[in-house]
Amino acid sequence: MADAPRFRPGIMDALSEAIGTFALRLLKILCQDDPSHNVFYSPVSISSALAMVFLGAEGDTAAQVAQLLSLNPEKDIHQGFQSLLAALNKPGTQYVLRTANGLFGEETCEFLSTFQESCLRFYRAELEKLSFASAAEPSRKQINAWVSKKTEGKIPELLPFNSIDEQTRLVLVNAIYFKGRWNEQFNKSYTSEMPFRVNQEEQRPVQMMFQEGTFRLAHIEEVQAQVLELPYAGEELSMVILLPDHHVALSSVS
Repeated sequence: MADAPRFRPGIMDALSEAIGTFALRLLKILCQDDPSHNVFYSPVSISSALAMVFLGAEGDTAAQVAQLLSLNPEKDIHQGFQSLLAALNKPGTQYVLRTANGLFGEETCEFLSTFQESCLRFYRAELEKLSFASAAEPSRKQINAWVSKKTEGKIPELLPFNSIDEQTRLVLVNAIYFKGRWNEQFNKSYTSEMPFRVNQEEQRPVQMMFQEGTFRLAHIEEVQAQVLELPYAGEELSMVILLPDHHVALSSVS
């Protein structure tokens, strides 16, 4: 059983800043090939998964992972993730938010018990042994079934065909599931088709929701964009929307 995490404000502040920096850096990479496509990703999920790599790394590898994630190796990073994951997965909320980390290792390989124990303690990830060497395809299907279960069937095929072979030794997987209702519900009857500005020259018709109310709204002069916060029920989580000023391209905001 994992130790109860202790909330440490200093560590959490540093971790939050690191994840934010990593999120923006990763967004630019994901958008650079085709900026017009939608991108959906979870920086917290990816960071926690790669932090497990950092947990088991040494020397140059550890330094490179720390640099990638903007982590300060001198901070109690893993305790920070332990507290963060506990907060994200807390029961009794008006929304459903679950994160899950999974480790799947080749059964003929030996993994340090200290690494396994630390992954379970800090990241709630228990190592499961599979036979990649002799049963790669069944192993792939088993991992996909694990992800599908953790995401309520929303991600049934995370690992595509032939992504696992006999050379695979360790697969690290992260899944996240969220379901929530708006704190102030939208009236479906008000939804109608309206033009949406894709860039400075192009508009496309989309189904747009409407609502009148009082919300937190600000303008960030640095990126020339408005920022709107739409809270979910319970007002613990929110969707934050950035709308560039009319003369500003989306690429300059991201």
